[in-house]
This record gives sequence, C-alpha cells and structure tokens, in this order.
Amino acid sequence: MAASSSQVLYQERLTPSVGLWIGVVGAGIACFFVGAPISITAGVIAGIVVALLLAFILYSSAPVITITPNLLRVGRAAIEREHVGVAEAFRGALAQQAAGPDLDGRAFMCFRGWIEPKVRIQITDPADPTPYWLASTRNPERIVEILNSEISAEQLEEYRVQMHQVHEERMLLNHDARAQIQVDEQ
Repeated sequence: MAASSSQVLYQERLTPSVGLWIGVVGAGIACFFVGAPISITAGVIAGIVVALLLAFILYSSAPVITITPNLLRVGRAAIEREHVGVAEAFRGALAQQAAGPDLDGRAFMCFRGWIEPKVRIQITDPADPTPYWLASTRNPERIVEILNSEISAEQLEEYRVQMHQVHEERMLLNHDARAQIQVDEQ
C-alpha cells in the first residue's frame, strides 16, 4: 500500500522544557504578589492572566517538525523530500560542535536552547544555496531513520567523506587564522 502524500510520518512540537514551564508558573505567582496588596482577587486574576498568556505564547510559537512522504517542514521552512539528502543526528558535545564551530553560515537553523540534540539535514536542491538545515529535536535518531530510509549506503558514505573534508578544511582555516593573529600580535 502506497503512503498518502498527506500521511504524517513524524511530527514534533519543540515545546519548552519543564524548567521554562516552572518559570511561567513563577511569573504568575509574582504577578499575584504584585496585585495582592490591591486586593486578593486582583492578584489572583493578574497571576492567572499572566501565566496563561505566557503559556499560550510559548506553546503557540514553538516550531513544529513535520515529515510526510513528500514534504519536510521545520518551523516556517518547508522543502519537498526529493530535495532532501542525508540526515545526521547529534547529541552532547557533537551537537554543540555542529551548532558551533562546524556550522555553515548559509545553513537554515531552528534551535531551541532547551533542546540539546540536533539533526542536520542535507539540502540537495541545486537552486537553493542552503547546504543543510540544522534543527533542535528531542528525537534526532528517529528523524534520521525516516529521512535516510531511501538513501543508499554509497550516498551515506559519500556524504560522510564530504562532511569530514569540510570539517578538516574548517579546522585548518581556524588554525591558520589563530596563527596569523599570533603573528600580528608580536
């Protein structure tokens, strides 16, 4: 049975972490204490309104990652799956490396500070100057599994070699830039 083009293979809303929701409750409590000297009712109303407003803003502005058989959507950006190449998952120090020193300034980025794991998705559209998308996700391995399901082993190896070469070139450039700064300082 063929998958329908509207069938959702994966969907994730990048909602805030528990700590941020506790902060929303804390803001509501703080507003209660601001309004309580006027009247307890005013304090309760102010606290509830602020907490609900902040919760609505945080939830409604959280980007969504959606994968269907024909489309990949990350936040406001969308691309047809035929232009999606290899996907890679990053956790821990590798996620920091991918979003820091290894980041290409032309990449599309959708980061959330409360979600550390990242997924890098190669863009193969020749008309698009964006080399890849890098996005926060709680399930990078699942996204990689879905997106790489139609990628051959040869394409995966070719991509890994290409990314290793890019990394080595950047490291060399960083080393050369540091050496030049040291020469300039002397």
